[in-house]
Amino acid sequence: MLGTIYALLFYVATLLLVAGLVRKIWIYARTPAPLKIPTTPAPTTLGGVVLRIFMEVVFFQSLFKSNKWIWALGWMFHMSMWLVLLRHVRYFQESIWWIVELAQPFGTYAGFTMLIGLAGLLARRFLVNRVRYISAPSDYLMLVLLLLIVITGLSMRWVAHTDIVMVKSYMTGLLRFRIGELPGDFNLLAHLALVAVLMIVFPISKLLHVPGVFFSPSRNQVDNAREKRHLAPWAAELEK
Repeated sequence: MLGTIYALLFYVATLLLVAGLVRKIWIYARTPAPLKIPTTPAPTTLGGVVLRIFMEVVFFQSLFKSNKWIWALGWMFHMSMWLVLLRHVRYFQESIWWIVELAQPFGTYAGFTMLIGLAGLLARRFLVNRVRYISAPSDYLMLVLLLLIVITGLSMRWVAHTDIVMVKSYMTGLLRFRIGELPGDFNLLAHLALVAVLMIVFPISKLLHVPGVFFSPSRNQVDNAREKRHLAPWAAELEK
């Protein structure tokens, strides 16, 4: 019964996550950018734009220039999260990729740096007046949700161990639409339920900055306003 409930939960959560992301990305892609508004100093070539977005996505370049300690907390959390996610890929594979195997020891301890980063970002919401003023309840709730996911995940590794062989068998079974047995450990069940909640709310939350950064006109535009007239597709239609 437990395995069936969680299987249905994850199938629904995955469907909502994928459908929600596809819809949002479609909206982002079709939203016109009528103005040439790259944040200066901006690149003047397409290659420069690609490099700029790469530096933003991987190193948070603009945040580093504006606030070093927020950059440190944010970068620590995001990079740790990618390591943890890479480590979790092993639960969905029969034959583990070499890069996933390589990430195992680093991903284990990345959970702690992820926790530190999240705790710092949550404290910032309370302690910095101008940030607290513009923070909505959803901002706090998303950080708390992520913190609980990390805490329950760490507890399974360092406090109350769960049967990871059974967990892997269950997860690989879900990929083949086979429902197996799931361990009844509280930490595991709480962890999986929280992850499912995150998947469901992701497409309607501020976490959509993940795909959104690639569609930001202040980042993805070439600074060539003097050389080439910027004309939105709808404006071109009016000129015909």
